[in-house]
Amino acid sequence: MSESLINAGRQTLLLELQEASRLPERLGEDFVRAAETVLNCNGKVIVSGIGKSGHIGKKIAATLASTGTPAFFVHPAEALHGDLGMVESRDIMLFISYSGSAKELELILPRLEEKSVALLAMTGKPRSPLALAADAVLDISVEREACPMHLAPTSSTVTTLMMGDALAMAVMQARGFDEEDFARSHPAGALGARLLNKVHHLMRKDEQVPHVQMTTSVMEAMLELSRTGLGLVAVCDAQHRVQGVFTDGDLRRWLVAGGALSTGVSKAMTHGGITLTADSRAVDAKERLMQRKIAAAPVVDDTGVLVGAINLQDFYQAGIL
Repeated sequence: MSESLINAGRQTLLLELQEASRLPERLGEDFVRAAETVLNCNGKVIVSGIGKSGHIGKKIAATLASTGTPAFFVHPAEALHGDLGMVESRDIMLFISYSGSAKELELILPRLEEKSVALLAMTGKPRSPLALAADAVLDISVEREACPMHLAPTSSTVTTLMMGDALAMAVMQARGFDEEDFARSHPAGALGARLLNKVHHLMRKDEQVPHVQMTTSVMEAMLELSRTGLGLVAVCDAQHRVQGVFTDGDLRRWLVAGGALSTGVSKAMTHGGITLTADSRAVDAKERLMQRKIAAAPVVDDTGVLVGAINLQDFYQAGIL
Protein backbone atom coordinates (compact mmCIF):
# COMPACT_ATOMS: atom_id res chain seq x y z
CA MET A 1 0.00 0.00 0.00
CA SER A 2 2.72 2.48 0.99
CA GLU A 3 4.59 1.91 -2.26
CA SER A 4 1.47 2.53 -4.34
CA LEU A 5 0.81 5.79 -2.47
CA ILE A 6 4.34 6.97 -3.09
CA ASN A 7 4.12 6.04 -6.77
CA ALA A 8 0.83 7.91 -7.15
CA GLY A 9 2.29 10.99 -5.50
CA ARG A 10 5.46 10.81 -7.57
CA GLN A 11 3.49 10.41 -10.80
CA THR A 12 1.39 13.46 -9.93
CA LEU A 13 4.46 15.58 -9.32
CA LEU A 14 6.17 14.42 -12.50
CA LEU A 15 3.11 15.20 -14.61
CA GLU A 16 2.69 18.64 -13.08
CA LEU A 17 6.38 19.43 -13.51
CA GLN A 18 6.23 18.31 -17.12
CA GLU A 19 3.30 20.64 -17.84
CA ALA A 20 4.92 23.52 -15.95
CA SER A 21 8.13 23.12 -17.95
CA ARG A 22 6.26 24.24 -21.08
CA LEU A 23 5.37 27.65 -19.66
CA PRO A 24 8.60 29.60 -20.28
CA GLU A 25 8.42 29.18 -24.05
CA ARG A 26 4.90 30.64 -24.09
CA LEU A 27 5.96 34.03 -22.79
CA GLY A 28 5.83 36.41 -25.72
CA GLU A 29 3.98 39.48 -26.96
CA ASP A 30 0.85 38.78 -24.95
CA PHE A 31 2.84 38.46 -21.74
CA VAL A 32 4.61 41.76 -22.47
CA ARG A 33 1.26 43.39 -23.25
CA ALA A 34 -0.25 42.09 -20.02
CA ALA A 35 2.71 43.27 -17.93
CA GLU A 36 2.73 46.71 -19.56
CA THR A 37 -1.02 47.02 -19.03
CA VAL A 38 -0.53 46.39 -15.32
CA LEU A 39 2.43 48.77 -15.14
CA ASN A 40 0.46 51.54 -16.82
CA CYS A 41 -2.67 50.97 -14.75
CA ASN A 42 -3.69 54.02 -12.70
CA GLY A 43 -6.22 52.02 -10.73
CA LYS A 44 -6.34 48.50 -9.36
CA VAL A 45 -6.01 44.99 -10.72
CA ILE A 46 -9.22 43.09 -10.00
CA VAL A 47 -8.61 39.34 -10.17
CA SER A 48 -11.61 37.07 -10.70
CA GLY A 49 -12.29 33.41 -11.31
CA ILE A 50 -14.58 30.65 -10.13
CA GLY A 51 -13.88 27.26 -8.59
CA LYS A 52 -10.24 26.26 -8.41
CA SER A 53 -9.37 29.21 -10.63
CA GLY A 54 -10.84 31.46 -7.99
CA HIS A 55 -8.71 29.93 -5.25
CA ILE A 56 -5.58 30.47 -7.33
CA GLY A 57 -6.80 33.95 -8.24
CA LYS A 58 -6.91 34.95 -4.57
CA LYS A 59 -3.26 34.03 -4.23
CA ILE A 60 -2.31 35.92 -7.40
CA ALA A 61 -4.14 39.02 -6.17
CA ALA A 62 -2.34 38.76 -2.83
CA THR A 63 1.05 38.41 -4.55
CA LEU A 64 0.40 41.44 -6.75
CA ALA A 65 -0.73 43.51 -3.77
CA SER A 66 2.31 42.62 -1.67
CA THR A 67 4.75 43.44 -4.48
CA GLY A 68 3.64 46.93 -5.38
CA THR A 69 0.52 46.48 -7.50
CA PRO A 70 -2.81 47.42 -5.87
CA ALA A 71 -4.99 44.35 -6.39
CA PHE A 72 -7.86 42.41 -4.86
CA PHE A 73 -10.00 39.39 -5.67
CA VAL A 74 -13.69 39.54 -6.60
CA HIS A 75 -15.79 36.38 -6.93
CA PRO A 76 -17.69 36.37 -10.25
CA ALA A 77 -21.02 35.68 -8.55
CA GLU A 78 -20.49 38.56 -6.13
CA ALA A 79 -19.45 40.75 -9.05
CA LEU A 80 -22.84 40.14 -10.65
CA HIS A 81 -24.62 41.06 -7.43
CA GLY A 82 -23.12 44.46 -6.75
CA ASP A 83 -19.34 44.12 -6.61
CA LEU A 84 -18.94 45.23 -10.21
CA GLY A 85 -19.69 48.66 -8.79
CA MET A 86 -16.17 48.65 -7.37
CA VAL A 87 -14.65 48.39 -10.84
CA GLU A 88 -13.73 51.69 -12.48
CA SER A 89 -12.59 52.53 -16.00
CA ARG A 90 -9.02 53.04 -14.78
CA ASP A 91 -8.92 49.48 -13.39
CA ILE A 92 -7.89 46.20 -14.99
CA MET A 93 -9.66 42.88 -14.67
CA LEU A 94 -7.60 39.70 -14.74
CA PHE A 95 -10.10 36.89 -15.29
CA ILE A 96 -9.02 33.27 -14.82
CA SER A 97 -10.98 30.51 -16.51
CA TYR A 98 -9.40 27.42 -17.99
CA SER A 99 -12.31 26.86 -20.37
CA GLY A 100 -12.69 30.57 -21.03
CA SER A 101 -16.45 30.09 -21.18
CA ALA A 102 -17.59 30.44 -17.57
CA LYS A 103 -21.28 31.27 -17.55
CA GLU A 104 -20.74 34.45 -15.53
CA LEU A 105 -18.65 35.89 -18.37
CA GLU A 106 -21.80 36.35 -20.47
CA LEU A 107 -22.88 39.11 -18.11
CA ILE A 108 -19.50 40.38 -16.92
CA LEU A 109 -17.83 40.99 -20.29
CA PRO A 110 -20.44 43.48 -21.58
CA ARG A 111 -20.24 45.45 -18.32
CA LEU A 112 -16.44 45.66 -18.60
CA GLU A 113 -16.74 46.85 -22.19
CA GLU A 114 -19.24 49.53 -21.16
CA LYS A 115 -16.78 50.85 -18.57
CA SER A 116 -13.77 50.53 -20.93
CA VAL A 117 -12.04 48.30 -18.40
CA ALA A 118 -8.94 46.55 -19.76
CA LEU A 119 -9.30 42.76 -19.66
CA LEU A 120 -6.47 40.27 -19.21
CA ALA A 121 -7.22 36.57 -19.56
CA MET A 122 -5.63 33.46 -18.11
CA THR A 123 -7.12 30.56 -20.00
CA GLY A 124 -6.28 27.23 -21.55
CA LYS A 125 -8.49 27.87 -24.59
CA PRO A 126 -7.09 30.58 -26.90
CA ARG A 127 -10.28 30.70 -29.02
CA SER A 128 -12.71 30.91 -26.11
CA PRO A 129 -15.07 33.87 -25.53
CA LEU A 130 -12.80 35.09 -22.73
CA ALA A 131 -9.67 34.94 -24.88
CA LEU A 132 -11.32 36.67 -27.82
CA ALA A 133 -12.54 39.52 -25.61
CA ALA A 134 -9.22 40.04 -23.80
CA ASP A 135 -6.53 42.62 -24.50
CA ALA A 136 -3.89 40.01 -23.68
CA VAL A 137 -4.10 36.24 -23.20
CA LEU A 138 -1.83 34.25 -20.91
CA ASP A 139 -1.81 30.62 -22.01
CA ILE A 140 -2.19 28.18 -19.09
CA SER A 141 -3.16 25.16 -21.19
CA VAL A 142 -2.02 21.66 -20.28
CA GLU A 143 -1.93 18.45 -22.28
CA ARG A 144 -2.90 16.38 -19.29
CA GLU A 145 -4.20 16.94 -15.77
CA ALA A 146 -2.39 14.97 -13.10
CA CYS A 147 -5.73 13.60 -11.94
CA PRO A 148 -5.90 9.95 -13.14
CA MET A 149 -9.49 10.59 -14.30
CA HIS A 150 -8.34 13.75 -16.11
CA LEU A 151 -11.07 15.65 -14.28
CA ALA A 152 -9.81 17.44 -11.16
CA PRO A 153 -7.83 20.61 -11.98
CA THR A 154 -4.28 19.75 -10.95
CA SER A 155 -1.68 20.44 -13.61
CA SER A 156 -3.73 23.41 -14.80
CA THR A 157 -3.90 25.01 -11.35
CA VAL A 158 -0.12 24.71 -11.08
CA THR A 159 0.40 26.43 -14.44
CA THR A 160 -2.09 29.13 -13.47
CA LEU A 161 -0.29 29.85 -10.22
CA MET A 162 3.09 29.93 -11.92
CA MET A 163 1.87 32.22 -14.69
CA GLY A 164 0.48 34.56 -12.07
CA ASP A 165 3.81 34.58 -10.26
CA ALA A 166 5.64 35.24 -13.52
CA LEU A 167 3.43 38.25 -14.22
CA ALA A 168 3.74 39.61 -10.68
CA MET A 169 7.52 39.22 -10.56
CA ALA A 170 8.03 40.78 -13.99
CA VAL A 171 5.93 43.79 -12.99
CA MET A 172 7.64 44.03 -9.61
CA GLN A 173 11.10 44.17 -11.16
CA ALA A 174 10.00 46.66 -13.80
CA ARG A 175 8.73 48.93 -11.00
CA GLY A 176 12.05 48.72 -9.16
CA PHE A 177 10.21 47.36 -6.13
CA ASP A 178 12.88 46.58 -3.52
CA GLU A 179 13.29 45.11 -0.04
CA GLU A 180 12.23 48.28 1.73
CA ASP A 181 9.09 48.55 -0.41
CA PHE A 182 8.32 44.93 0.43
CA ALA A 183 8.86 45.60 4.12
CA ARG A 184 6.33 48.45 4.02
CA SER A 185 3.75 45.96 2.78
CA HIS A 186 4.72 43.55 5.57
CA PRO A 187 5.34 45.79 8.60
CA ALA A 188 4.51 43.03 11.10
CA GLY A 189 6.92 40.52 9.57
CA ALA A 190 10.56 39.86 10.33
CA LEU A 191 11.67 41.76 7.23
CA GLY A 192 9.54 44.72 8.24
CA ALA A 193 11.16 44.78 11.67
CA ARG A 194 14.62 44.66 10.12
CA LEU A 195 14.16 47.28 7.44
CA LEU A 196 11.57 49.72 8.73
CA ASN A 197 12.67 50.27 12.31
CA LYS A 198 15.01 53.14 13.00
CA VAL A 199 17.08 53.49 16.15
CA HIS A 200 14.76 56.19 17.51
CA HIS A 201 11.85 53.70 17.35
CA LEU A 202 13.61 51.32 19.76
CA MET A 203 15.87 53.44 21.93
CA ARG A 204 15.37 54.26 25.60
CA LYS A 205 14.39 57.86 26.26
CA ASP A 206 14.13 60.47 29.00
CA GLU A 207 14.69 59.03 32.48
CA GLN A 208 15.71 55.67 31.03
CA VAL A 209 18.84 57.22 29.54
CA PRO A 210 21.84 57.13 31.93
CA HIS A 211 23.94 60.29 31.63
CA VAL A 212 26.20 62.56 33.66
CA GLN A 213 28.20 65.73 33.09
CA MET A 214 31.98 65.82 32.57
CA THR A 215 32.36 67.44 36.01
CA THR A 216 30.56 64.56 37.77
CA SER A 217 32.55 62.39 40.20
CA VAL A 218 33.20 58.71 39.67
CA MET A 219 30.91 58.02 42.65
CA GLU A 220 27.97 59.86 41.06
CA ALA A 221 28.63 58.18 37.73
CA MET A 222 28.68 54.79 39.48
CA LEU A 223 25.28 55.49 41.05
CA GLU A 224 23.88 56.49 37.64
CA LEU A 225 25.39 53.32 36.19
CA SER A 226 23.54 51.26 38.80
CA ARG A 227 20.26 53.17 38.38
CA THR A 228 19.48 51.97 34.84
CA GLY A 229 21.50 48.75 34.55
CA LEU A 230 22.33 49.51 30.92
CA GLY A 231 26.04 48.86 31.42
CA LEU A 232 27.13 52.37 30.52
CA VAL A 233 26.59 56.04 31.27
CA ALA A 234 26.84 58.72 28.59
CA VAL A 235 29.21 61.50 29.67
CA CYS A 236 28.18 64.86 28.21
CA ASP A 237 29.46 68.43 28.09
CA ALA A 238 27.44 71.47 29.12
CA GLN A 239 25.62 71.43 25.75
CA HIS A 240 24.62 67.76 26.25
CA ARG A 241 26.93 66.57 23.50
CA VAL A 242 28.33 63.11 24.17
CA GLN A 243 32.06 63.16 24.93
CA GLY A 244 32.41 59.51 25.86
CA VAL A 245 31.01 56.78 28.09
CA PHE A 246 31.62 55.41 31.55
CA THR A 247 31.06 51.65 31.61
CA ASP A 248 31.07 48.79 34.09
CA GLY A 249 34.52 47.91 32.74
CA ASP A 250 35.80 51.47 33.25
CA LEU A 251 34.62 51.35 36.88
CA ARG A 252 36.36 48.02 37.55
CA ARG A 253 39.60 49.18 35.96
CA TRP A 254 39.50 52.44 37.92
CA LEU A 255 38.96 50.70 41.24
CA VAL A 256 41.59 48.01 40.59
CA ALA A 257 44.09 50.76 39.79
CA GLY A 258 43.33 52.40 43.15
CA GLY A 259 41.43 55.36 41.76
CA ALA A 260 39.37 57.46 44.16
CA LEU A 261 35.59 57.65 43.86
CA SER A 262 35.77 61.40 44.43
CA THR A 263 37.82 61.95 41.27
CA GLY A 264 36.07 63.46 38.24
CA VAL A 265 34.61 60.87 35.88
CA SER A 266 36.55 62.43 32.99
CA LYS A 267 39.65 60.72 34.40
CA ALA A 268 38.07 57.25 34.42
CA MET A 269 35.78 57.32 31.36
CA THR A 270 36.32 56.06 27.82
CA HIS A 271 36.70 59.16 25.69
CA GLY A 272 34.99 59.15 22.30
CA GLY A 273 33.64 55.64 21.87
CA ILE A 274 30.71 54.44 19.77
CA THR A 275 27.55 56.50 19.38
CA LEU A 276 24.54 55.66 17.21
CA THR A 277 22.45 58.21 15.33
CA ALA A 278 18.72 58.28 16.00
CA ASP A 279 17.73 58.18 12.32
CA SER A 280 19.95 55.24 11.35
CA ARG A 281 18.38 51.90 10.51
CA ALA A 282 18.08 49.67 13.52
CA VAL A 283 19.50 46.65 11.69
CA ASP A 284 22.63 48.61 10.73
CA ALA A 285 23.04 49.91 14.28
CA LYS A 286 22.80 46.41 15.71
CA GLU A 287 25.40 45.11 13.26
CA ARG A 288 27.72 47.95 14.29
CA LEU A 289 27.44 46.98 17.95
CA MET A 290 28.01 43.33 17.11
CA GLN A 291 31.11 44.10 15.04
CA ARG A 292 32.60 46.20 17.83
CA LYS A 293 31.63 43.56 20.40
CA ILE A 294 29.82 46.01 22.64
CA ALA A 295 26.38 45.59 24.18
CA ALA A 296 25.10 49.16 24.37
CA ALA A 297 25.67 52.70 23.11
CA PRO A 298 24.35 56.25 23.51
CA VAL A 299 22.12 57.61 20.75
CA VAL A 300 22.69 61.13 19.41
CA ASP A 301 21.07 63.50 16.95
CA ASP A 302 22.82 65.02 13.94
CA THR A 303 24.60 67.55 16.17
CA GLY A 304 25.92 64.98 18.64
CA VAL A 305 23.43 65.83 21.37
CA LEU A 306 22.33 62.89 23.53
CA VAL A 307 18.74 61.82 22.77
CA GLY A 308 18.64 58.19 23.94
CA ALA A 309 20.42 54.93 24.61
CA ILE A 310 20.04 51.39 23.32
CA ASN A 311 21.43 47.91 23.91
CA LEU A 312 21.34 44.62 22.04
CA GLN A 313 18.39 43.35 24.06
CA ASP A 314 16.28 46.22 22.72
CA PHE A 315 16.99 45.03 19.17
CA TYR A 316 16.16 41.41 19.99
CA GLN A 317 12.86 42.37 21.61
CA ALA A 318 11.90 44.21 18.42
CA GLY A 319 12.49 41.05 16.38
CA ILE A 320 15.79 42.20 14.87
CA LEU A 321 17.87 39.05 15.26
